[in-house]
Amino acid sequence: MSLIDKTSWQELRKHAVETGNSHLSQLLAEDSNRFDHFSLHQGSLLLDYSKQRITGKTVELLCSLARECDLNAWIEKLFSGDAINASENRAALHTALRLPADSSLSLNGEDIVQGIHETLGRMQQIVERIHAGQWRGYSGRPIKTIVNIGVGGSDLGPFMASKALSDWGMPAAHKLEIYFVSTMDGSQLVDHLDDMNPATTLFIISSKSFTTIDTLSNANTALQWLRQASGAEDEVLYRRHFIGISAAADKMAAWGIAPNSRLQLWDWIGGRYSMWSAIGLPIALEIGMPNFRRMLDGAHAMDLHFRSERFEQNLPVMLAMIGIWNINFLNIRAHAILPYDGRLSHLPSYLEQLEMESNGKSVSRDGEAIDYNTCPILWGEIGPNAQHAFYQLLHQGTESVMCDFVVPALRYQDNGNPDLQNQQTLTLANCLAQSRILALGDSVIDSDETAPVFKRYRGNQPSTTLLMDELNPYSFGQLIALYEHKVFVQSVIWNINPFDQWGVELGKQMATTLIDPLTRHDRATRFDPSTNGLLGWILDQQERDT
Repeated sequence: MSLIDKTSWQELRKHAVETGNSHLSQLLAEDSNRFDHFSLHQGSLLLDYSKQRITGKTVELLCSLARECDLNAWIEKLFSGDAINASENRAALHTALRLPADSSLSLNGEDIVQGIHETLGRMQQIVERIHAGQWRGYSGRPIKTIVNIGVGGSDLGPFMASKALSDWGMPAAHKLEIYFVSTMDGSQLVDHLDDMNPATTLFIISSKSFTTIDTLSNANTALQWLRQASGAEDEVLYRRHFIGISAAADKMAAWGIAPNSRLQLWDWIGGRYSMWSAIGLPIALEIGMPNFRRMLDGAHAMDLHFRSERFEQNLPVMLAMIGIWNINFLNIRAHAILPYDGRLSHLPSYLEQLEMESNGKSVSRDGEAIDYNTCPILWGEIGPNAQHAFYQLLHQGTESVMCDFVVPALRYQDNGNPDLQNQQTLTLANCLAQSRILALGDSVIDSDETAPVFKRYRGNQPSTTLLMDELNPYSFGQLIALYEHKVFVQSVIWNINPFDQWGVELGKQMATTLIDPLTRHDRATRFDPSTNGLLGWILDQQERDT
């Protein structure tokens, strides 16, 4: 049966017609206990969705739809290791990366938990050795600078987490300079090379396949830089200045990574779900292995909640189903991620990949073209910056946008600096004020009816607020696992596979067909007229420059 033919879907369509014109100002005025009715708490997280355009009946129908789509069965498949990534015939077991050491999970006859914790143990040895100054470069001096070379999930996750948890970094005596390099044009790497000492710099090459051209191009540039600076034998450079993280041990070996410098991935880890694995080595180097394990514990706590709690009390399920309501029944197809904490500056870009690469699909698991909307367009920015950028559109534009506000309740409480504490108060006030005005419009302003039309705010923009007690490794793990499971729930409802990304592959393949004409200055008109014209113009500029 098609999704749109399901009974709950049809009931939700009728319900949307009946309630679609209700303004949030009306919904909030009618129920003084609306926050209690439409908020959930788990561990360090509070999920408030009382400013969504929903009623109790909306929640009831959404949960009925989830049951009609067999969500419980799919959750069990996810955690049990079924090959739910059907197009690649693989499990998707990022949740296993967070399992305690005394757990067990069999995949193809092997208990994978043992291997996971062996890799965590090897990570810990590497982290402790580097922090202790015992990992030394070609000159015998200890490593002081780390450069993570990766792209996509091998960059966005570690980069985002390292920034988010910077307050939990190592003491000054063990502090490292950590950089992240992802651009294939080399601009990020070149910017850093002039400021780094090759004798004390270690490169982490993160690539699941160890064939990603962006990553290997940067790695080769790094190797050449070391060669020119050191005059050392390649064997010394590979052993002392490179760590490889990949599911392809043979390709790491072929490139030159020393056996003791290789960390394992598995084919059942998707790139955008991999920061919990050895891909998270830069995070562990930033915050220490005990705090990295606390991050895993926070994610595991959310896993347990997601797997066991009934839908109406389940944070990932409710976050996902409210998104379904907005996208498929209220026709809201834009989603803004608005963290009110500078440490979460890279959360929007991380979630852009997590959601749009996972659920940006138009073909069902059954191979049929679908006739309903799936993933919305995500974008975002730190809230205070966004207020001076695109909030104008949110408040007075023509687009309906759903917003996620993310903020910690506590910061600087033990700092003793009243100025910083006042800044946290100002941040919280702005976050709460913006979500309030988006919901209520200018009805919150005295004498609003006398204002000229260009100063009016229509309101009725739905938003969810995610409050953390404070931003620490545990609550951060909860937060990211919450969004991972939200994405999975929506994929189940839409009947799509969130764990492949074939839409990414064609562009990579096409790029290889253009390398040869650019290298050989071949003007053969083998492509479309537009590409031929662009190629010719580029070759003209290059020839003029020689």
